[in-house]
Amino acid sequence: MKLIRSDARGFVFHFSKREKQLLLQTLQLYPLVPAAHHRLARSAESPEELERQRLLEEALAEHRRENRRQVQAFLEEPRRFVEVESGFQLALSAPQVEWLLQVLNDIRVGSWLALGEPEPGEEPQPDRHNAHCLLALEVCGLVESVLLAALGVQESPRWR
Repeated sequence: MKLIRSDARGFVFHFSKREKQLLLQTLQLYPLVPAAHHRLARSAESPEELERQRLLEEALAEHRRENRRQVQAFLEEPRRFVEVESGFQLALSAPQVEWLLQVLNDIRVGSWLALGEPEPGEEPQPDRHNAHCLLALEVCGLVESVLLAALGVQESPRWR
């Protein structure tokens, strides 16, 4: 995947056939972060804390349903990817890039959680239940880096 061009209307990216297939398969995993992962406090004991937690869970559930509908529309739109001689082109507006980053981040974090929350530099230990998460983690990271670069976000110097 690479950025071909950007202008006031948005961005155009190039994908190989395999990159497109990997992205579409990865997007089908959304949502991947368990709802219970989002907590306002470590333990909700008072009725007020329980009510705030319930409201958070309702808001997140609605947001995830809407994102899931958008993911399905993205996956089902026949003209989303335009076939060219060397692969496919994908045109996205700036808001679509930001939305895609949110979706990919959910899948990436959910994959990391499913892999046991490995520390930086620690090799994840996939098993038959979560092996697909290792691939999703990598695909999301690569696509996110290209999208962020397109938005002008530079790599942090400490990670170079």
